[in-house]
Amino acid sequence: MAWRQSRFAPNIPFMRISLLAAIGATAVALFAPPAAAGPVVAGGALGSVTTLPLAPPQPGSALRREAPGGPGESREIRARATAAFALVGVSWDDPRVTLAGSVEVRTRSAVTGEWSDWYRLSADAEDGPDPAERSSRGATVPLWVGPSDGIAVRATAPDRPLPAGLRAELVDPGTASGAGPGRPGERAESGAGHAAPRPGIVTRSGWGADESLRDPDFQYTGAVRAVFVHHTDTSNDYSCADSAKVIRAIYQYHVKSNGWRDIGYNFLVDKCGTIYEGRAGGVDQPVLGAHTLGFNSNSSGVAALGSYGSAAVPQAQLDGISKIAAWKLGLTGVDAKGTTTLVSASDSSRYPKGRTVTFNTISGHRDAFATECPGDVLYGHLPGVRSTAAGLQGR
Repeated sequence: MAWRQSRFAPNIPFMRISLLAAIGATAVALFAPPAAAGPVVAGGALGSVTTLPLAPPQPGSALRREAPGGPGESREIRARATAAFALVGVSWDDPRVTLAGSVEVRTRSAVTGEWSDWYRLSADAEDGPDPAERSSRGATVPLWVGPSDGIAVRATAPDRPLPAGLRAELVDPGTASGAGPGRPGERAESGAGHAAPRPGIVTRSGWGADESLRDPDFQYTGAVRAVFVHHTDTSNDYSCADSAKVIRAIYQYHVKSNGWRDIGYNFLVDKCGTIYEGRAGGVDQPVLGAHTLGFNSNSSGVAALGSYGSAAVPQAQLDGISKIAAWKLGLTGVDAKGTTTLVSASDSSRYPKGRTVTFNTISGHRDAFATECPGDVLYGHLPGVRSTAAGLQGR
């Protein structure tokens, strides 16, 4: 995609925050941090979230430009550098409102001082809880950018107003004080017929989860009958040594920015094939996640750390997804190459609430929701994932 370019662009001596919105045919609005208001920081000892509220621009700061979908104006404002962060997204007040159009960000490296090119965020977060666990805010999909200290944002809404309460969400993942990721060994585990070996799983303490952030209680569903495969769409520009930091940042974003009870995914797999525990409650339990709107019950969400719309998926990552899917489904004897039925819990999914739908027991997020997730490339690998997982189950 044309907007997924190198992180680095010519150095800019100041930070700009600009939000471009074409409301109707010609009306334009810009939002930037108000001069009198500082950022709001929320978080625990293992990281934080800095929010930059976006407000109307100062008079006379507009620069004319063409906005996608029609004429518009670009307004820019100079601002000071932010506190350090490594993941960024944009949120707004009402989670029921879709931010139509596009949202783009660019960031300044805290290491080199250089600015990245513009990177387009998904304007509507594709993962989400069912109605029983409501979001407190709407939000874009977040982007992992590495150590950064400057942010610029622009949003375009060609045919409707931008939602109220827009703000940038800047996440600092902090430094883990847990046991460290490691690579715990695989082992056999008793269970239903055709149980697969339990793969090594990095626990929440291993990736440094700050347990004070999440809701203290757990929610469970009926037995897991399906695994939905996702990609986090947070960029592939991370080292496996930084996987725990990326996961901590996603955790912070899901809880502090989206308002969810915990991280949305049940498991995450990095590009080296390491498997991480996601939502708390027990890796062998049917923990209710917030990953596939309408079908979070009786399912488990496994997210590939990265973006796989066009990039090749490392074999190690595919193997990790196969292993965790085979084991999770095998706990209750579910065939990794079979099919199952689930009932939609939300009209906002691909299917109306109450409809019974047949899925492959290993499905992509797009099978249940109108989304590109888990990306065309990863989705194309799912038949192979099913075969590998079934083999691990001895089928």
